[in-house]
Amino acid sequence: MNASRADLLLGIDAGTSVVKVALFDRQGQEMAVARRRTPIYTPQPAWSEADMEETWALTAEAIRALLTESGIDPARIAGVGLTGNMVGAWLVDANGRPVRRAILWNDGRTQALIDRFIQEQPDFMQVIFRTSGSVMQQGCTLPLLRWLAEHEPASLEKAAWVLCCKDWIGFKLTGAVHLDPTEASVMPGDARERGYSQAMWQLFGLEEYRHLFPPLAPSERIGGVVQEEAARVTGLRAGTPVAVGAGDVPASAIGLGAVAPGVACSLLGTNILNCLVTPAPLFEPPDVGLLFCLPGDRWLRATVNVSGTTSLDWFVEQFCAAERDAAATPADLYAALEALAQRSGPGARGVLYLPYLSELGIISPFLEPAARAVFFGLTDRHTRGDLLQALYEGIALSIRDGFAVIPQEVAEIRLSGGGAKSRYWSQLIADCTGKRVVVPAGTEFGAKGAALLAAVGLGWFASVDEAVTATTHQGRRFEPNPDRTALYERRYAVYRRLQQDLRAAWRLAAAP
Repeated sequence: MNASRADLLLGIDAGTSVVKVALFDRQGQEMAVARRRTPIYTPQPAWSEADMEETWALTAEAIRALLTESGIDPARIAGVGLTGNMVGAWLVDANGRPVRRAILWNDGRTQALIDRFIQEQPDFMQVIFRTSGSVMQQGCTLPLLRWLAEHEPASLEKAAWVLCCKDWIGFKLTGAVHLDPTEASVMPGDARERGYSQAMWQLFGLEEYRHLFPPLAPSERIGGVVQEEAARVTGLRAGTPVAVGAGDVPASAIGLGAVAPGVACSLLGTNILNCLVTPAPLFEPPDVGLLFCLPGDRWLRATVNVSGTTSLDWFVEQFCAAERDAAATPADLYAALEALAQRSGPGARGVLYLPYLSELGIISPFLEPAARAVFFGLTDRHTRGDLLQALYEGIALSIRDGFAVIPQEVAEIRLSGGGAKSRYWSQLIADCTGKRVVVPAGTEFGAKGAALLAAVGLGWFASVDEAVTATTHQGRRFEPNPDRTALYERRYAVYRRLQQDLRAAWRLAAAP
């Protein structure tokens, strides 16, 4: 192959329910995208699993479809970057086969285990936060391994490695086993040292399973090359370099251009993360939110709503059959939904929505596993449109709520994810937060961030900062409307009061 022909990068973003693959040129322009839905299995309440071979097969299918539909010669692809949904437990045996279904980050089976640890050691969660900077979720790797040790010890006996989603895809592409600091530090691990934590292994009683954790490698390092079998099923050229990659949150921040200290972004997906780049690990406020590593000795302080666009998906499924059936495309469906919501207008005629639909409850701006979603203020005059407008507003107010507890001022918010494609929702977020909202050019920012890591590994750029500066392009800007912001200031006060007043009721309802 003539090396000068290799002028494109492939980014793979294996999300919780959709795998996305995208091609980018040297300027970071998005050239082509393909997507495939990946099933989530729930064999028991609160469980969330993925079939590992199915995830790989759908990823390979998406890559092949991308190449076929775009007509792009695979020889033009200089490198591949990886990202995917984070933590969980993707167990692989010594022959490279899955030990069991992967357990995903949003799995809730470990709650009883965590409750037991807290009963035995009341400051258990605080001990974790002081090392990791994150409020541990039930689907983090270490509690899942502890659960497996107690309930499925044979699975751990069969395992040779515990991987995360992107690392499984990387293994299937290259045959090499890696894990990177963005994943290791939130398993939980050590945010200051940007890696695994011996203290955390001891806390969970996992010392005997240390051998399952792969060697760490920088996210931008080339970790291997596409092998012949992977080339056959994907259509990629054998020998194409593949970077180690990063978890989806750091990769999306990179794709959005959020790598300089003080830059903020919100990632609108299955969960919503509100992030601020910091030059040092920020552990304030204590016992709230998450702390991610970024390449280049930066960190990403984040708060999260673990039920993000899930709320909209749920509402459509339960209450919008007519709109769903009439829509020829997803774009048509969302246009119809926005038109329905707009008939209600700002303030949703008094209805307020608390967007805590996940069985995981709330992990920020405070920790409350028992929290559940609420429509407040309903009367017999309200309509579906009012509920839908309240839902959009409630999610936007949760973004404001997320940034409110981070002790640094935010001037503007860079937005990505499904909601960022909507001018209506983007403007609503600007109005609810009182901040300028910027949506950079492009759609698949996680895949772009992964591709930029590969570009650095290939030597196209000297650093991630340089890559971001060269490839971030101005998109759409939304300024807050002062009148609507004043309205949402009043609505936010009610939102916050409801949060606090409902805590006792949530706990009472969750009691056995």
